[in-house]
Amino acid sequence: MKRAPQTTPSAHPPSRPPGISRSRRRLAQAGAGLLAGLPLGIAAQGSTPVRLIVPFAVGGPTDIAARVIAPLLGEAMGRPVVVENRVGATGGIGAEAVARAAPDGSTILFGTSSIMGANPALSPRLSYDPLRDFVPVTLVATIDNVLVVHPAVPAGNVQEFIRYARANPGKLSYGSSGIGSTYHLGAEMFASMTGLQLNHVPYKGQGPAAQDLLAGHLQVMFDAYNSAYPNVKAGKVRALGIASPKRHPEWPELPTIAEQGVPGYVTTIWIAFFLPARTPRPVVDKLQADTAAILARSEVRERFARLGMQASASTPAELDQVLRKELAQWSRVVKDANIKPE
Repeated sequence: MKRAPQTTPSAHPPSRPPGISRSRRRLAQAGAGLLAGLPLGIAAQGSTPVRLIVPFAVGGPTDIAARVIAPLLGEAMGRPVVVENRVGATGGIGAEAVARAAPDGSTILFGTSSIMGANPALSPRLSYDPLRDFVPVTLVATIDNVLVVHPAVPAGNVQEFIRYARANPGKLSYGSSGIGSTYHLGAEMFASMTGLQLNHVPYKGQGPAAQDLLAGHLQVMFDAYNSAYPNVKAGKVRALGIASPKRHPEWPELPTIAEQGVPGYVTTIWIAFFLPARTPRPVVDKLQADTAAILARSEVRERFARLGMQASASTPAELDQVLRKELAQWSRVVKDANIKPE
């Protein structure tokens, strides 16, 4: 068998036509210029996944909501969106991870009213600052709180409960998911606005507190709509009012607390998207627009409703206003009630 003749590489390979070489260089330079002019989050689309940081454990309502929206957001962004649970320090570990991330749109915080509003009001020395370290993007959902009592409490509405509690100062106990939680601070704000003396019993989670209310170990508490509604319908607890600006669309017969003689009382839980500070505005606006379009879809709103949430988009400016209002509100409650962190 004959071997193919071997060729020796020339020391001077044939040159390309100068016109082609210059054209390619110009195209490369133009492409680089276009990419340089784009925010990093847009320029890098399709290259790496976006991390959606959920500061809570797998399986809770916030985690499930994130997993509903993540694949749809990935389709809109043109790159996969991966839910990453970063649990610990009452949400602080997840928040800090996003605050320290690159401001390129590749890391999103699924922040809540407790992480961004209540925690900083209670502990000013947190490892993150909700105003300095983040850019607000949009609200995603709200969860209404409900004032519920054990059936043994002789009250059918908010004013009857206030009269009964005033007649029995210091004898009624309420539970919450822990010191500084929005349930705790919300109850303290209610007590302050109505002049009541209620005993706080903190738990490691809202579930155990709700169980003790059912068992009669507690007399009253604020509970999330998705947790309270089934127990009320089953006759295990009695709902007195909802702590939202308006009545819940699925529970229109339940009046708000504000319309029952406590004007201005609102403690709605919210979930929202935040990006690291210094994220370019086009990246923020793109995420806001994509999210708002997703939340407007009927199937998404229905899935959120089954979680006890109301899909609710906003502009970055509106979310910023909500955040600043809550920080001021909870800071005032913490100071007036002299609440100390655990």
